[in-house]
Amino acid sequence: MKDLLLLLLSLVIIVFLIYRLRTTRRKPIRGYLDLIELTEDQKQKVEEIRKGFLPEVAGVRQALRQKRLELSDLLFAEHPAMQAIEVKSMEIASLQAELERKVIAHILEEKELLSAEQKRHFYEVIRSEFERGGLGVHGERGNVGNK
Repeated sequence: MKDLLLLLLSLVIIVFLIYRLRTTRRKPIRGYLDLIELTEDQKQKVEEIRKGFLPEVAGVRQALRQKRLELSDLLFAEHPAMQAIEVKSMEIASLQAELERKVIAHILEEKELLSAEQKRHFYEVIRSEFERGGLGVHGERGNVGNK
């Protein structure tokens, strides 16, 4: 009887813990510095940087989505025009390069706010993301830190 009660109590605790894990909301990750311990002053400076950066890259990402939709229309036209497809592809490549430049400048700007130890951690986060194929925060891929 004592074993049965202990088993029942264990099950109740496990169910409760699973429930808490599923209902506890994590703060959304808006950038890689959200994965690093920052001072309040650093957090404020990061937010100021993001006020300019996030809308700027959102515009480029929206333009990329639009160009990709246009490319899909060209690809599946009754008679695909290779020259138009190449032009659209070059427009996409140009926007991707622009986005990459903006992200690089943003990383360098944020890096200046950090201590030596924080820079090492930031490097590890960025390096890990590059190994996975790119930089996916800021509302795009959303798997960083939320595995």
